[in-house]
Amino acid sequence: MTSYTLPEPHRAPVAEPGTVYTVASGDLRPSANTTCWPAQQKLESDLAAALADLGRQVRRGHEFDPDKGHGFIDSQRAGIEVFKNIPRDAPLIVVEGVWQYSHHVIAGLRSHRGPILIVANWNGEYPGLVGLLNLAGSLTKADIAYSVLWSVDFTDEWARRGLRTWLETGTLVHDTGHVRDLPALPEDAETALGVALARQLREEKAVIGVFDEGCMGMYNAIIDDELLNPLGIYKERLSQSALVAEMRHVPDEEALAVRAWLDKAGMTFHTGTDEATELTDAQLLSQFKMYIAALRISDDFGLDAVGIQYQQGLKDTVPASDLAEGLLNNVQRPPVLSRDGARELYAGAPLPHFNEVDEGVAVDSLVTNRIWTAMGLDPATTLHDIRWGEEYEGRFVWVFEISGSVPASHNGGYDKSWSMRQPPMFFPLGGGTLSGVSKPGEVVWSRVFLMDGKLHLDLGRASAVELPEEETQRRLEATNRQWPIMHAVLHGVSRDQFMARHRANHLNVAYAPDAETADKALRAKAALFAELGVEVHLCGDVAI
Repeated sequence: MTSYTLPEPHRAPVAEPGTVYTVASGDLRPSANTTCWPAQQKLESDLAAALADLGRQVRRGHEFDPDKGHGFIDSQRAGIEVFKNIPRDAPLIVVEGVWQYSHHVIAGLRSHRGPILIVANWNGEYPGLVGLLNLAGSLTKADIAYSVLWSVDFTDEWARRGLRTWLETGTLVHDTGHVRDLPALPEDAETALGVALARQLREEKAVIGVFDEGCMGMYNAIIDDELLNPLGIYKERLSQSALVAEMRHVPDEEALAVRAWLDKAGMTFHTGTDEATELTDAQLLSQFKMYIAALRISDDFGLDAVGIQYQQGLKDTVPASDLAEGLLNNVQRPPVLSRDGARELYAGAPLPHFNEVDEGVAVDSLVTNRIWTAMGLDPATTLHDIRWGEEYEGRFVWVFEISGSVPASHNGGYDKSWSMRQPPMFFPLGGGTLSGVSKPGEVVWSRVFLMDGKLHLDLGRASAVELPEEETQRRLEATNRQWPIMHAVLHGVSRDQFMARHRANHLNVAYAPDAETADKALRAKAALFAELGVEVHLCGDVAI
């Protein structure tokens, strides 16, 4: 009989009594990890002090790496190795003061059997809250039990009470009473429109272009074909290398024509000559070639929406894709002709772009575009990061701030929009944003997400509000001054309710001219998604 040397499975260590284990998932980009490391250290120190006051000691699951200059888990393999040395049944806290790539820790968290808590600092400097929400959405999709908690410095009684509850019970439940399932809709014009558009989509089908799926580390943002296809939506999987190759075929004259159109429209470009730190004309020329190339590839494949990953891989090859993304999402934009010059591509309409290839936003933007167009409204949509927020004059005002671009109509036009160089730690080759302050007005916000193996939609109303210039600048300086910002007040949803419920780092927004029209558009959207079989939830004060 043949015998083999059988491998011994790895055995995780035994948990130490009274000990809480921590890990920190980080970015894939070394420059971001080193830059953000001091803020992460501050958060971990604050959390450790709070835990010590509650009678617990902290054991970090991985050490600071002096060669790398940070102590983050910075790859999937690194995460797998770290979790080999964390007791499977121990209480575990994922501490996030930065943007993080969820797949760095998903493998280890799938195997963990002890209670899991994700914490973040309530601070706008780096996207720690964005990282928390992304990981929460990813664990929801993966059906991994977890709790969440946030605080400025973990000295406040609310956060201390939450920590104590989690330590004693292994779970922490927040108030989500603002969420209710969709009731029966009235038989009116908006409901009929939503149902008709849903049936058209399912029957005629749509194609979304996906450039390099998943490379931004957002596990929650990948929706399997088996869930998309029943909606009538199919993926065209594309490589960003093809986008770069197509850019090489765009003549300088065509790119310069895009610049001339934007200059005439009144857009401001903050340019200089230092390629390493400033936005240059050469970077802009490359970005305009990407805009043209994206439209031509989309036309080649008959795309109804398109998503560019825009950082990993692409960031090392060409300047950022933000200008292209913002232009694509706007109705009024520089015209682009087919390669033979015979016709204008997507004339008089936006080509919905879903930033960072967030496929939940893809579905949402595609649907919103069709409803808003049918209702004669501006169909420009964009996603925003849920970055941060504070009270201002008695109400909580969110900072919604996507990392690069919004459609110009959201700012009130190109003459109220500007472009600044992307931060070098994220974008070594530069590239400009399409930035501005979102105009005051009525907004419908939404999020498509995965939970319990099904597609869900959270749907609510908000107002984009105007703040004094000095307060706007304070908020931009506290986050990223290069990026577009929306001052948002959610209707009937508190800060902590929103954080407890939201299953993604992004939310999608679209404007309506007034509150009554916004309510009608929301109703049509709810009807469309319900007809497609998506589980619809209303959040806060929503008039149905």
